[in-house]
Amino acid sequence: MKSNKILMVIAPERFRDEEFFRPKEVFEKNGFSVTVASTKPGVAQGAKGGSYKVDIPVKDAKADDYDAIAISGGAGSKAYLWNDPALHTLLKDAYAKNKIVSAICISPVVLAKAGLLSGKNATVFNDPDAISAMNAAGSKLRPEHVVRDGRLITGDGPDVSYDFGEEILKAIRENKE
Repeated sequence: MKSNKILMVIAPERFRDEEFFRPKEVFEKNGFSVTVASTKPGVAQGAKGGSYKVDIPVKDAKADDYDAIAISGGAGSKAYLWNDPALHTLLKDAYAKNKIVSAICISPVVLAKAGLLSGKNATVFNDPDAISAMNAAGSKLRPEHVVRDGRLITGDGPDVSYDFGEEILKAIRENKE
């Protein structure tokens, strides 16, 4: 099934602007429609001044509606996304349904806490809490800036935001073949 839809998840505040806007640009330039979810309704505020009106709450998102889920990073991720049970359920459901699941910066911790990174290669922003959480979840941390392990993609920070978006598109294309 060709849906060409990507769900991007951002924290309601302090999401990292580049890690949201750059991959979103990559997706839309390649013909994908993007739906933006967060843990709170309204306008999400970026750490660097950007903002975006959230389309749907995370709890209402359905894995079947998307080819991939991409979680942006930033300090707000730790406060709002790391331990969100609805987001964990969504990610597990998406992965079980053969979707691409991805996260950048400190947000790979969300994948780890959802139980998706045990024994998997991944990367994360160089933050002690994030590294500790990734290790505790049994992920195999790699030094690369963007790491793909099957349908799981992780990126380590804003400098690789475009590469992260491109890798997600590549994975979606391969997943549809």
